[in-house]
Amino acid sequence: MKGKKALISVSNKAGVVIFAQELETMGWEIVSTGGTARSLREAGVKVKDISEMTGFPEILDGRLKTLHPKVHGGILGRRDLPLHGKQMAEHAIEPIDLVAVNLYPFPEVIAREETTLEEAIENIDIGGPTMVRAAAKNYRDVIIVVDPSAYSMVVEELRREGDVSPSTRFQLAVDAFSHTAYYDSIISNYLRQRLQDEKKRLFPPTITFSFTRVQDLRYGENPQQRAAFYCEPLPLAASIASGRQLQGKELSFNNVNDLHAAWELAREFEKPVAVAVKHTNPCGVGSAPTLLEAYRKAYNADPVAIFGGIVALNREVDEQTARLASKTFLEVIVAPSFSRDALKIFSAKKDLRLFEVPLEKPAGKNCDYDFKKVSGGLLLQEDRPEIYSPGEWMCVTGRKPTEQEMRDLLFALIVVKHVNSNAVVLAKRLQTLGIGAGQMSRVGSVRIALNQAGQNVRGSVMASDAFFPFKDGVEIAAAEGVTAIVQPGGSGVDEEVIATCEKYNIAMLFTGKRYFKH
Repeated sequence: MKGKKALISVSNKAGVVIFAQELETMGWEIVSTGGTARSLREAGVKVKDISEMTGFPEILDGRLKTLHPKVHGGILGRRDLPLHGKQMAEHAIEPIDLVAVNLYPFPEVIAREETTLEEAIENIDIGGPTMVRAAAKNYRDVIIVVDPSAYSMVVEELRREGDVSPSTRFQLAVDAFSHTAYYDSIISNYLRQRLQDEKKRLFPPTITFSFTRVQDLRYGENPQQRAAFYCEPLPLAASIASGRQLQGKELSFNNVNDLHAAWELAREFEKPVAVAVKHTNPCGVGSAPTLLEAYRKAYNADPVAIFGGIVALNREVDEQTARLASKTFLEVIVAPSFSRDALKIFSAKKDLRLFEVPLEKPAGKNCDYDFKKVSGGLLLQEDRPEIYSPGEWMCVTGRKPTEQEMRDLLFALIVVKHVNSNAVVLAKRLQTLGIGAGQMSRVGSVRIALNQAGQNVRGSVMASDAFFPFKDGVEIAAAEGVTAIVQPGGSGVDEEVIATCEKYNIAMLFTGKRYFKH
């Protein structure tokens, strides 16, 4: 392909020198700009500056260098149209056959806390996306490469076939448009967050999401479905997207979904906690002064359901906890870290997935989006970390809860927030005893939780994610020995429910907040 011209201008210079050298050995002419040109020259590549090709200098601190007819005419001109060829010749526009461009590091710049709005705006690439889109539009005549990982594939096809196949050209063009769409969505979302009007910031007329594929998954919700895991451009330090798998089989869709559910609950606790999850619902939660005791509580809460489950721990996993956990078949264990002794113990269970996520308590002021796909659209809501304030709860009964009951009520409320509605949680001494989830009636959830708790229910407390629409749920809980209840309040029969609590000497508190999870 002698006589061919490649325009190379990249921010991410990984692999670019070798790529340019390979093209040069095949007879390509290399045109470049700024720092890319310097890097190539230092490596011995013969480079023509963009200004030499256009006859116009780089000006405005480099803002204007590639926005020129001799650049875009060379990219956009169709080789199969005589009129294009005639006009290009009249204006001395030389064809550009390959464009290797990636963009200013805007995502990396805004990731720095000290970055100002002015600095962010200065790192918005203009010429780069324009060249990428132009080359992608004219992909039949121009090879567009935006990802350094594609360099070797392009070189291999050029060496083997003398050209890049139409199918590869099309794939590269698709990747290019995805690249610019991703880039623009990050910019728009960042600038939107800088708006002072919160309503506009949260729910604008249009919205774009920027996600990058982290990995392909073993399968989807069911084995016949394919699935992949995507993360946001700047995942939170404490999110599972920023975690890493230390051992075990590849993750499946359900593994990631359950892992998320377990970790989101575990990181809400300050003291050591163990959370066992099955099908996104906690099946056993325990908190204690040591991680070993916390895990023992979570296990004993439901020794049957934990089998094949996901366990999240909010402390480094030590040798003793690892020995106990290794006695049960678990799919995944997620924790901030694992001691060397713990890793050695778990190494005997090759299929067990160990997942490490940095622990960081959610900052109450931060707001994220929570969304759900529905037919033909998307439901979007704000997702703010909860700040629990037991001191603001209102006791509506004559009997006040004891200090231990208050500790258990807060513990149960945190858990119930993470249980699918209708949700009811029974707890005693910072251990779940029974969890009623996903029922069509609240009294049904109460019965399930009581049945699971069995004889241990006496002296326990109960948390409900929403108000009691009837007194029946309270009556059957009272009959089994529940001593305190926390709920949002707000039902039309609140007075009747409160009277029932007074009758059985149950302390009841209203939070004024509902925690539905659908």
